[in-house]
Order: sequence, then C-alpha cells, then structure tokens
Amino acid sequence: MKVLVVNAGSSSLKYQLIEMQDESVIAKGVCERIGQAHALLNHTGKKEVRLEKPMPTHTEAIKLVLDALVDKEYGVIDSMSDIAAVGHRVLHSGEDFNESVLIDDEVLKIIESNVELGPLHMPANIMGIKACREVMPNAPMVAVFDTTFHSTMPDYAYMYALPYEDYKKYKIRKYGFHGTSHLYVSGEARKLMGRDDFKCVICHLGNGASVSAVKNGKCIDTSMGLTPLEGLVMGTRSGDIDPAVLEFLMHKTGMDIHQATEYLNKKSGVLGISGISSDFRDLTKAMDEGDARARLAVEMFSYRVKKYIGSYAAAMGGIDFLAFTGGIGEHTPVVREQVMDGLEFLGIRYDKSANATPKRGVITDLTGKGSSVKVYIIPTNEELVIARETLQRSHLR
Repeated sequence: MKVLVVNAGSSSLKYQLIEMQDESVIAKGVCERIGQAHALLNHTGKKEVRLEKPMPTHTEAIKLVLDALVDKEYGVIDSMSDIAAVGHRVLHSGEDFNESVLIDDEVLKIIESNVELGPLHMPANIMGIKACREVMPNAPMVAVFDTTFHSTMPDYAYMYALPYEDYKKYKIRKYGFHGTSHLYVSGEARKLMGRDDFKCVICHLGNGASVSAVKNGKCIDTSMGLTPLEGLVMGTRSGDIDPAVLEFLMHKTGMDIHQATEYLNKKSGVLGISGISSDFRDLTKAMDEGDARARLAVEMFSYRVKKYIGSYAAAMGGIDFLAFTGGIGEHTPVVREQVMDGLEFLGIRYDKSANATPKRGVITDLTGKGSSVKVYIIPTNEELVIARETLQRSHLR
C-alpha cells in the first residue's frame, strides 16, 4: 500500500511516495519555481531526472509529479490507482483540530478559515490540497498539521497574559510548530525507553528551531508560539524578545510594522548576530578561525536551548530522556556540547567521544557514564509521520 506525501510551498511542491508495507521511500522529488519561468521537476524514482516544463499553478505541478511516478522509464508505479491515499502537510490547525483529519469540503473550509494564523504557508498548503483533489478526485486525502502534537498543552502553558477576551476573539495563544518531528522523535524515544511513563525534552534544531516538553507521551509545553518566531534564537529569527524592542526600533529607524516583523523573522537570529550566515557550517568554520561574532552567535543559540531544557525539566519535575534532532541537532557537535555542559545537576552526562563523531543518519546513543538521563541523537522523519497518519486517518489499515 502506497501513500503520497505532499508538502506544498508558495512556489514549490515537495513529495515522497512511501511503500507502507516496509515504510520505504520508493520515489521523491520537488517541483520548483511554480508559476515562474523555467519551472523544474527534480524526480528520483528508478533513476534521477530533471525536467523543465511549464507549471503555471500547483495543479500542473501535481500532474507532472503523477506523470513522473507512472513513467515507464523512471517511474515506480503502473497507474495512479496504485496510490492508496495522499497526506498533506498543513501548517496550522488553529483550535479546530487536535489530530490529523480526513479532508472533505467542510474540513477544507475550516482549514481556509485559519489562513490568517499562517499567512505565509497556509495558502500554499491549501493550493496543494485543491490541486490534488482536482487531479486525484477518488483518492482519500488527509491533512497532517504542524501544530496538533502540541494540542495537549494545558491552558496555563499555552495562554498569553493578555486580556482573555482577545484570546477568545482572535485565537491569540501559543500553538507550537514542528509537531510532526516532535511526534516522531518522541515515538522513537518511547521505543528506546521501553515504556510510556517518562519525561522527555526534544530539541529540534535547524534553521527553524524548537524545544518541547513531553511527559508520558503528551506535549505539555513547547517553545514556539502563535507563530514560529517565539522561542529559541534561530537561523534568521530573533526568538524570545522584549516586545517593546519593536516600538523602539520603529521609532529609531522609521520602519513600519511589516518591515519590523520581517526584520525579526528574516534579518535577525544567528545571521544578524554573526553578519556571516544562518548556516552553522559557515558559523562553526568562522568560529574555529577566530571570528568573535560567529562564536557569539553559536553561544547565544546554545545558551537559549540550555535554558529551555532547564525550564522544561522544572515544569515536568525532572527529565529522563534528552533528544537532539534536525540539521543542527544531528550534525553540529559543538552546539550539543555547549548545550549539555553544565547540566550535570539534572543528571545529564554525555560521552564526549560519541558526541564528537556520531554516525550520520542513524540513532546515536550519547549517554555518558553515570548519567541518569538517556541522551540520544534521533534523526527525524516527518514525511513518514505524515504517511502513517494518512494511513490511519483514511481508514485503510
């Protein structure tokens, strides 16, 4: 049984076709520059191909994807009927859904009503859904949200200390993101622990970064908020900041609110601090060469992660498992080292040799001698989570 996973962006469409019998990826690819000149499809099936074809909209893009999947030379299936269901990554569930959901007309209307909660991503997610429904009208389709894993947070964790009427009227609250990654990693942690009743902190560290507190399999807090801007220092995002900074900057520079928001989202973070890059490969290289601002950026990033781990251990009354995932979490030893040094009071001790040279792309045990907390690198697999959810919610098991 095969599930197609679709992640639609404003001018792109990423996909994977997964054989659910053994959960293997049998084809994957990306459509780029949709709606622009020289649109491209990069497809990997029986072999890799690069096709430059017109894609005025996401509908043409998904048609090209399906044509590639059934192509006799580089495709992997005989016909579209071989695709049992389609799973769509959708940014925001609002407060309307607390789990993945089978898409029908009513569900699509509700998703559309939450566009204002994610105006940069939600329109593209919806375009992807509509395009697939048009081209594959008989295939069950499931929306898998970035936010629903965090829907188990208690109200005192997700509420902001704003007038309660504005929460009710405008849905202003913490939602959290990267939920498919946190769900996958928490499931792998459960396998490694061999039980459900444990306290876990998950550090999803990439260009966008978030930390979650998972107690007995349920998220009780997470670092991102109403938007992905809250929380950790990130690649280009400021993370937690005094809101009055915006007013001060706008007064000093003449920026309007839209420019100020772009400043916090796209010009800040480690890019803004270092003046070099948002890529940690560039930052660690510059740091090793003695660049003081690169060192500062890495230390600020790591320090914020460490603070969240400590606060979440306090919120849960302890910690049994610490997981690192995401591009930085998996591939940047110096960040993991800076995060964990000084956390011995929580029972966290790590193997410095294992941390310095982990095996790439596999679960790696970093737990040190005498540690009461298990410490692991767990490569995430968000597409597999979407495929599993799709199979479950479409009632095809």
